[in-house]
Amino acid sequence: MANLESLKKNWIRPLLFYGNNPISLIGGALTSASAMILIGFWIIDLFGHGGSNNPYIGIIFDLILPGLFVFGLVLIPIGMLLRQRKLKAAGLIPSIFPPINMSDPVFRHGIDFVVAATFINFVIVGTASYRGVAYMDTPSFCGQACHVMGPEFTAYHVANHAGVACTDCHIASGIQGFVHAKVNGTKQMLMVMTGKYPTPIMSDDKVPPAWTTCLNCHTADKYIGDKLNVETAYGDDEKNAMTRSLVVMHVGGRDSLSRLSGIHGAHLGHIEYIATDSAHQTINWVGKTNDDGSVTEYLSGDAKAAMTGVRRTMDCIDCHNRAAHSFTTPEEALNQKMAQGTPSAALPFIHKQGLALLKADYASQDDASAKIASGLAAFYQTQYPAVWSGQRAQVEQAAKTLTEIYGENVFPYMKVTWGTHPNNLGHNAYPGCFRCHDGSHTTKDGKTITNDCAACHNLVAVDEVNPKQLADLGLQ
Repeated sequence: MANLESLKKNWIRPLLFYGNNPISLIGGALTSASAMILIGFWIIDLFGHGGSNNPYIGIIFDLILPGLFVFGLVLIPIGMLLRQRKLKAAGLIPSIFPPINMSDPVFRHGIDFVVAATFINFVIVGTASYRGVAYMDTPSFCGQACHVMGPEFTAYHVANHAGVACTDCHIASGIQGFVHAKVNGTKQMLMVMTGKYPTPIMSDDKVPPAWTTCLNCHTADKYIGDKLNVETAYGDDEKNAMTRSLVVMHVGGRDSLSRLSGIHGAHLGHIEYIATDSAHQTINWVGKTNDDGSVTEYLSGDAKAAMTGVRRTMDCIDCHNRAAHSFTTPEEALNQKMAQGTPSAALPFIHKQGLALLKADYASQDDASAKIASGLAAFYQTQYPAVWSGQRAQVEQAAKTLTEIYGENVFPYMKVTWGTHPNNLGHNAYPGCFRCHDGSHTTKDGKTITNDCAACHNLVAVDEVNPKQLADLGLQ
C-alpha cells in the first residue's frame, strides 16, 4: 500500500496535474481516437468481414493512423513540459500536487475535454478513413491518383472489363492475397514517391492466378461452342478498298455430356510452362499432365540446353492477358474506326496516310495531336485540294479520330508505344498462340504440339470484297 501511495503522490498526481493543458489533452484525444479506429480495423481484418481489398489501404492504416497515434503521444509530454515551465516561471508549482478527485471542477473539466475531443476526433478521423478506403477502391484512384498508371487507366475504359473494380482482378481472395496486395501496394507507392518506377510498367507476374480472381465471375469450362468473327480491313490504295474475312473460332468448352472440345477444352488440363522472358513471350518448355499422372514434356527447337526456371501453371490470363487493359495495333484500331464511319473511306488514301501519321514518332500526346491534324490537312491541301475544300469537315473529323486512336494506345512519357504490351489472344500481331503451337515444341520421341490451324478455327473467307457467306446469313 505504501508503494501504491508513493506512486500516486510522486508520479500519477504530477502527470495528471501537468497533463491538464490543451496541448496534452488534444494529444490524448488524437491518440485514443486513432487507437480505437486501428483496433476496429484490426478486428475486421482478423475476421475478414467488411474489410477492403485495396492494396493502398496500407497508406491509411499502416502510415496515416499510426502517424496520428504517435503525433498525439508526442503532444502529451510537450504540453506537460510547457505547462511545467510556465508554472515554474510564475512560481506556481505546488509543493503537494492535488489528489485525483472527480469532484474537482478543474480535473473534471479536463476529463470532459478528453472525452468530447476523443469522440469528435473518432468521428472525423473514422469518417475520413472510411471515405479514403472507399475512394481507394475505385478505378479513378488507381488510374488517376498515380499518373504513372495513365496508360492502363485509358485502356481500361475501352476494354471488355470497363466498370469492374481494379481490386477484383488484381487482388487474390483470402488473407494471403490481401497481405501481399498491401505490401506490394505500399512498395509501389514508395516507388512513385521517389520516382523510381519502371517505364513502361509491365504486368509480368503482378496479376494473381485466374482461379483466385477471374473465376469469381467466369466459368472456365462453360460450353461456348463456335463463334463467327467478321473482320473488316481497308487497303492502302486511293479508294481504301474494303475487304472482309470470316473466321469460325472453335472456342468449345465442356458440353452437357462432359466432353471437352475446342480451344478452351484443350487447355483445361494441367499444363505448365517455362518462359525465358518476364513478359512470357518466349516459351521453351511445356509440360502436360496426363490422366494417369504422367507428364509429357515438350522442348522448343530453339532451346540449346535443358530448361531451368520458374514453372508456371497455365491459366486463363496466359491467353487473355489484356482482358482489362487492351492496346491495339494501329492497323486494327484504324480498321475498326473506319468500319464505324470515321475516318471516312470516301477520303482518298486516308488509310495509308492515317497509318503513316499514327506510326510517326512524337514527343508527347499533345505533340501528336497537333502534328496529326496539321499533317493530314497538309496532305489534302497539296494532293487533293478539291477534297480539302469540299470535305474539310470530314478531314478534320478524321484527324480527331486518329488523335483519339493515338491517345488510347501510345504514351511517350511512360515509353508505351505500339506493341509494348503484346496481346496473346491470337497470333496475327504477336506470337500469342505460336509461343507453344509453332510446330517446334517436340517430345523426345518426336511428338509435337499441334499447329494445325483447323484445331482452333476455320478460315471461311479471307480478304474478300463481298463474302457470299455473309449474304447467306443475311449479314450483308
